[in-house]
Amino acid sequence: MRPMSRERLLYRFEKFIGKGGSSIFISLFFIFIASFLLMIIFRWVMLQFLPDWDAYDSYGDHLWGTYLQMTDPGNMNYDNRSSALVKIATVLTGFIGVVIFSTFIAFLTTSVQNSLYQFRKGTKQVLEERHTLILGWNERVLDIISELVIANESEKKACVVILAEEDKEEMDDAIYKNILDAKTTRVITRTGSASSINQLKRISAHKAKSVIILTTCADNASEEQRINSDNHAVKVIMALTACQGGKNKLPIIAEIFAEEKRQLISFFNDEKIISIASWKMMGKLLLQTSLTSGLERVYYEILSFAGNEIYFHRSQWNGIQFYNLPYHFKDGIPLGVYRPDGQLLLRPPKDFRVNNEDIVVMLAQDNSTIHFSPQPLYTQKRRSLPGKTLLKTTKKTLILGWHDIAATFIHGASTYLMQDSTFDIIIKDTSQLCCQTIQQLQEAHPSFTIQLLFANPLNYEELKQIQPFGYDNIIILSQDEDELSAEKIDSDTLMILIMLRKIISDSHMEQPKTKIITQVLHSENQDLLIQTDVDDFITSNKLITMILAQLSEEPKMKKLYDDIFQSEGSEIYVKPAWLYFETFPIEVRFADLIAIANERAEVCLGIRIGSFSNSIEMNFGVRLNLPKDASLTITEKDYLVVLAEDEL
Repeated sequence: MRPMSRERLLYRFEKFIGKGGSSIFISLFFIFIASFLLMIIFRWVMLQFLPDWDAYDSYGDHLWGTYLQMTDPGNMNYDNRSSALVKIATVLTGFIGVVIFSTFIAFLTTSVQNSLYQFRKGTKQVLEERHTLILGWNERVLDIISELVIANESEKKACVVILAEEDKEEMDDAIYKNILDAKTTRVITRTGSASSINQLKRISAHKAKSVIILTTCADNASEEQRINSDNHAVKVIMALTACQGGKNKLPIIAEIFAEEKRQLISFFNDEKIISIASWKMMGKLLLQTSLTSGLERVYYEILSFAGNEIYFHRSQWNGIQFYNLPYHFKDGIPLGVYRPDGQLLLRPPKDFRVNNEDIVVMLAQDNSTIHFSPQPLYTQKRRSLPGKTLLKTTKKTLILGWHDIAATFIHGASTYLMQDSTFDIIIKDTSQLCCQTIQQLQEAHPSFTIQLLFANPLNYEELKQIQPFGYDNIIILSQDEDELSAEKIDSDTLMILIMLRKIISDSHMEQPKTKIITQVLHSENQDLLIQTDVDDFITSNKLITMILAQLSEEPKMKKLYDDIFQSEGSEIYVKPAWLYFETFPIEVRFADLIAIANERAEVCLGIRIGSFSNSIEMNFGVRLNLPKDASLTITEKDYLVVLAEDEL
């Protein structure tokens, strides 16, 4: 066998060292052992030429002295009384020890620095189970964490893991500054690509409780950016499935912009993979809010983990009639029934009876407070309805700015508004795509008048010239299609609201009947908006984060959202009290409101007190799921919050 050459030995040593820190440590250890043995032999040879046992009692002491001199050169003074040859061995031993241990210390220092760097950069393995996994980082992530913190209060040890391409230190700083009290929830951040199978395995994605996939761009980003975001989401879903062995077992919630991409996700044929179109939900909510005030606050309470929530409750129902169910619960209002075949029935038919296999969808304070009593706890007092209905009306709507939400708003308006309604869209500068969209809206709804007018809503004189208070509704959206900063968009909105208030003041007009509705992106800005006397506002980012968080905890909520955010089926409305009562004021119990709403095939969720409609301390007058024996004084300015088929 040909002896191994020096180059080959060095090459193999280089490959061994290249394996990492453990290889370097092993190499240094064996170098130390080899050097120690070499110096022992050298010292023994020196002693053979010139025995020197006066300094040491035995050769074993020489061994111990050599070890001490290698580990600490200061121990060389032990050989002050030794012979010259032994002192030569001592000097060599100390020098070799300095070289080896200096290298070892440098290795340890580098290893510690690398470990700290890896921790700081977020590349370490995550050994968690049943954690909520957030993939991506955008302006909504902090609100999602806040909602999950509330949801996890009942758990002793909860965990949220975030994987994003942002720097770990930046993510940790943002969480530390904005999440003041994480309660029982630990938040772990890691830097990496969410579409990488290896990265997903590193954060134990296959052991997660649920996954939220965030968009990589803002709602008003360019078409190309939104397409890239959707493509990224699809890749992440495929990677998640792959890291689970090819079969998905996790609830996966993804926000998708394009309808065709949502259809593509449906090809997975997996009910646990849920995609939502946030701007469509916001457009529908914007439309309903333009018809009746206060709806945003209703959704805010229902979708949040604080206050009343939606629960799916099982019990021995024994064929009870659905509309008698509310009187068998001390806390909770039944909204519908989730059937064993996966069908959701909100407001089922009058004669519908609940079977033991059915799951009742409840609005309640907490899951622990829902208790079904076989015997009724309250009596219902039936009243005759006044026989009034709301009528479809012709409205003039002024839209200041543009967003995809506006297109959804106009599409949905065909269901609620009469023909000849007018939509004037005021934009300073617009893109060809926006102009094409507005043209398509006019072609799709020829009974509406949809006009694109060019003016600068941020200029007081131009805004005043528009005569905004000649409209029934003013809707304020983003003033720049290319603006991605939520803070800048909210600042523009505030400026317009201040100018609108000045127009009222300068014109010496009485309180106008025009309803001002706006979209606020950052929830922190809602207190500023209230000071501008805005009638209603939609906290877009907050509501979407609530929906994402709710779906991550209970995927069956998707069927509920599909129903209440579509024009078909059941929706939530805030209806005037005069639809239900002839005379005012009237003293009733909340149980009576439930009964009279049932007469209109509706489910009463609560009330909105008109006198508190501008009070943030009183939740803008919205009170849901009141005690059923609570005595209420209803006036003609108040409203009932109901689940109904339409707004009439």
